[in-house]
Amino acid sequence: MLKHVYLDNAATTPMAPEVIDTITKTMQDTFGNASTPNYFGRQARGILDQARLIIAQSIKAQPSEIIFTSGGSEGDNNAIISTALAQQHLGKHIISTSIEHEAVLKPLKYLESLGFEVTYLPVDKQGQINLDDFKNSLRSDTILVSVMMVNNEVGAINPLKKIGQLLQHHQAIFHTDAVQGYGSQSIDVNDLQVDLLTTSAHKINGPKMLGFLYERQGLKIPPLIRGGDQETKRRAGTENIPAIAGFAEAVKLNDAKSKLANNKRLLQYKQLLISQLAQQNVDFEINGPDISQAVPNILNLWIKGIPTSILQIKLDLAGFVISGGSACTAGSLEPSHVLQAMFGAQTPRINESIRISFNKFNQKDDILNFVQALTQIVRN
Repeated sequence: MLKHVYLDNAATTPMAPEVIDTITKTMQDTFGNASTPNYFGRQARGILDQARLIIAQSIKAQPSEIIFTSGGSEGDNNAIISTALAQQHLGKHIISTSIEHEAVLKPLKYLESLGFEVTYLPVDKQGQINLDDFKNSLRSDTILVSVMMVNNEVGAINPLKKIGQLLQHHQAIFHTDAVQGYGSQSIDVNDLQVDLLTTSAHKINGPKMLGFLYERQGLKIPPLIRGGDQETKRRAGTENIPAIAGFAEAVKLNDAKSKLANNKRLLQYKQLLISQLAQQNVDFEINGPDISQAVPNILNLWIKGIPTSILQIKLDLAGFVISGGSACTAGSLEPSHVLQAMFGAQTPRINESIRISFNKFNQKDDILNFVQALTQIVRN
């Protein structure tokens, strides 16, 4: 029977066994509504409060600054749309980048339809913005800056700390989509000086349809979802206590020590894959920054002369699951907007590139076997 090797962890990660156990136990033992003051509600509230504390500590925030959401898309929509509408009396200019996830780009397009002006910063061939471009784009009427922490297709890391310093005495509210960076990067929201930060649990071996929005104390951004008074009136809807407990468990499993060890191992996998492909004389180039300058779990390769769709199909038939780009646009016939922003619309890279993304459950043999399969496909 064919063994399938999962190398598409930037799209989603498998839940850790400990997370599954935590969710299952909580589903069995704690069914109460955390908003009710009875015995069962108090049990649920205790789990909710403990999870909020664990997650807040992971980014050096206060528990009161964490709002549980349904995931990165909801968090981004809330951070961007609600902030812009609340701050429009101060201006209507927003700064973002050309390589953001669709969960940021589409809310920005919506705001443009309402009369807001958005500057999309270009990126270089490393997938990184130029700080001079940012400085030149910043205006007195800029009300919001939204720059992703880590690009989900090429693994480029943006200079958030430097952006935060430039905004220190500016009115603009600073948001970062940290969905792809939360699992690998050490995050201190106070050091970065971000005001809003979004994540998603399923990127760190947690459950799907769950994430959090960090909202700096004192901001008071209007809620996107209105109804009950959950999440201190900032996000209506009964909290999913079992999933939130599982999210907290995933965060504990990905503490600073574990993150460091995992990053080291995944970087070795990336180095091994590249060196093995070179030894097999596969004609390829890395899309994005040098491997030492990117996150360790994402590798985007231009496999010269072979269409992405062919590579995906043949690798899938060989038992290896990879991606051609963002999972959220996988059904689209359009080439990657990220690679187009980096290399232009005419480069063959945009139709001949694949994304390989690793996770802690991958093994060295998975990498060696993948190289063997890819090499055979290229030779054929």
